[in-house]
Amino acid sequence: MAKIEFNANDRPTLGVEIELGLIDGRTMALSSAFDQVAKLVPEDLADSLKPELMQCVVEIITGVCETVDDAEADLREKIIAVEAATDQLGMRLWWGATHPFSPWQEQMVTNNDRYLKLVQLLQELARRLVTFGLHIHVGVDSGDKAVMICDRILRHLPTLLALSSSSPFWEGRQTGLQSYRSKIMEGLPTAGLPTLMRNWSEYVWLVHHMVETGFINTIREIWWDVRPHHNFGTVEVRVCDMPGSLDDTMAIAALVQCLVKTLSDEIDNGTYQHDCHPMMVRQNKWRAARYGTAAQLVDSFTYQVVTVEQSVNQLVDHLTPMANQLHCEHHLKRCLQIAASPSCADRQLSIQAETGSAEEVVRQLTELSRVSPPE
Repeated sequence: MAKIEFNANDRPTLGVEIELGLIDGRTMALSSAFDQVAKLVPEDLADSLKPELMQCVVEIITGVCETVDDAEADLREKIIAVEAATDQLGMRLWWGATHPFSPWQEQMVTNNDRYLKLVQLLQELARRLVTFGLHIHVGVDSGDKAVMICDRILRHLPTLLALSSSSPFWEGRQTGLQSYRSKIMEGLPTAGLPTLMRNWSEYVWLVHHMVETGFINTIREIWWDVRPHHNFGTVEVRVCDMPGSLDDTMAIAALVQCLVKTLSDEIDNGTYQHDCHPMMVRQNKWRAARYGTAAQLVDSFTYQVVTVEQSVNQLVDHLTPMANQLHCEHHLKRCLQIAASPSCADRQLSIQAETGSAEEVVRQLTELSRVSPPE
């Protein structure tokens, strides 16, 4: 296997990747229509749309951005172009981490070599990956730094999951969880919380070992909740459900960018690494997946139970100086509003309770999340 080089960044660049569901505008079910949508998007934006394992997903990616405002403008332009394409096809875009009722068995796998090999390797675990997530990249200046930040950010991942929780349904059933997507992902052998790594060398050894022994086909099959990304020179946070709107997406992106840069500066300044027991992170992640913004989380410093709202308030206070430096204060402060409000999962459940219709859940929320004005 070729040597894995970390392409370092000299500043905390930002990249955002969103996975949206493709919805049949008549039935409100998922539609395996990525290829049809991609053909209608302007050629200069085509490289910003990526197929996923399933054809009912469209991934929209930003370029390398300096600020959250830049990333929002980048995404907004691309989403509007995709909405124009889906309008022509009588379709909609779903902002949520699972679909309320479409069965995974009915979704089509994307016909390319990588995905076909993945299905061959993982079988049903791959075929049921009809989920939608938010991935946020922040540039860092070395591979060792990226590995250290992945370790130090672990304690904050449950808070990020709680803020983004948007998957209470699975195949037409209320699961009782706010983030069922996180449990689907944890079924994969290389997903969920990452293993402890001490430096870049240890990470490279682990990747080589997994490829050489046939455990994975490529490095791209490591789907941890947070991971170093050597090509982009980033820490990539992958724990989040797909939030219910562009505004919420950018708020969480601001939180992640500020958090990664703050941790990076703390490492440079020689700040002591306060150990957080892995079981505490795992416990808090379960609480976030179960209860969303209503979760009670254990503070890893005081060992006392705090609400998500309290946790986010403390985090925003700590990160506000960095937000001023990175020019994303108003985005970061929106996290306070998200934490104090019903989650996206709660909104889906409320519509279901009011109307008795899973189709109506999709209909109402696809209208509310639309970025361009309705036709």
